[in-house]
Amino acid sequence: MVHWEEIMRKWTILKAAVAGLAFYGAMATASYAADIVGLITKTEGNPFFVKMREGAQAKAKELGLTLQTFAGKFDGDNDSQVAAIENLISAGAKGFAIVPSDSSAIVPTIKKARDAGLLVIVLDTPLDPIDAADATFATDNFKAGELIGQWAKGTLGDKASSAKIAFLDLATNQPTVDYLRDQGFMKGFGIDIKDPKKYGDEDDARICGHEMTGGAEDGGRTAMETLLQKCPDVSVMYTINEPAAAGGYQALKAAGKDDGSVLVVSIDGGCPGVKNVAAGVIGATSQQYPLKMAAMAMEAIEKFAKTGEKPKPTPGKEFFDTGATLITDKPVNGVESIDSKKGAELCWG
Repeated sequence: MVHWEEIMRKWTILKAAVAGLAFYGAMATASYAADIVGLITKTEGNPFFVKMREGAQAKAKELGLTLQTFAGKFDGDNDSQVAAIENLISAGAKGFAIVPSDSSAIVPTIKKARDAGLLVIVLDTPLDPIDAADATFATDNFKAGELIGQWAKGTLGDKASSAKIAFLDLATNQPTVDYLRDQGFMKGFGIDIKDPKKYGDEDDARICGHEMTGGAEDGGRTAMETLLQKCPDVSVMYTINEPAAAGGYQALKAAGKDDGSVLVVSIDGGCPGVKNVAAGVIGATSQQYPLKMAAMAMEAIEKFAKTGEKPKPTPGKEFFDTGATLITDKPVNGVESIDSKKGAELCWG
């Protein structure tokens, strides 16, 4: 005999169980989405960004976060970074760290992400304006440039007043990291800075010119070849980073100027660059710490996801300063530095 009351009771229990499973599944999915974080770099293969990605991956794994990584096709590829942010918003990420290719053009998309509740941490290259992000973890790029400028001026001594300086810069859109390093060098060397957010408007006769490298070795060589035509008596080569320095040095070598008559200065502190300091190719470089930047960003996003607390800047600055150290085997009085042996212990890439 069929007991309809018993059947209906079991059916009610079954429906409740199914509903409970559906609710649990939805909650599990939401929890998983809440653990998604992102890292967006300018390019894929630059050793600086490779090390940054390694730092983010290791820290995300340690914290139990799901990391999604993205990179532009080239330095200056703003469109790919916009698409990456859109993907992270759609994925329900809690936040992301980004090294912006265009410090200004990316700001509206950053705002969209922040309005959607994501924590946005900028690494290495501050936005313009810097407060368009929730936080910035970076080298003091102006200070890094200033250190190599002071070293070059001190090394040349009286000859600094008649120097011929080739600037191997980054990109025509002059992102913050580009003009900050460039103008930091100029201040350290004793060149009058005009517009604080733009280089190329100086009237100092010691400047041979500014050429763009894209932060790459081949770009550095092409840029220096061009500047050598304008300025065959060059005595100082400033470079935005160490890959550009390596390329620029190849141009000097091809022109027979690899005899130490041209001071080469740079910024990065990667292991290949530190080796070039030891070999005498680069006279001095300012070392920065990309793994530290990325790891700190993952910790900050995880803390924000749990508590809603946002990271604070270094006292007296608009960003959290992750440090810069001058590396040279030919120290200058009054300019604090470490040698290439110690730099090799701290290098990356």
